[in-house]
Amino acid sequence: MSTLPALLTNASALAAAVCLTYTTTLLSVALVSVVSRNPARRRDARATLTILVRRWPPR
Repeated sequence: MSTLPALLTNASALAAAVCLTYTTTLLSVALVSVVSRNPARRRDARATLTILVRRWPPR
């Protein structure tokens, strides 16, 4: 039982790191899709953003 608090702390730190990485990735792809002058790059960034933010239909 004494390892449970340490395990929960480590799990929450890992979840926060993953969330921060995912958010940073989304923001950078969104920024590229808006700011880029090259139409092909904008199109690719929008396609990538669509894949990353894919929402599943409700069940």
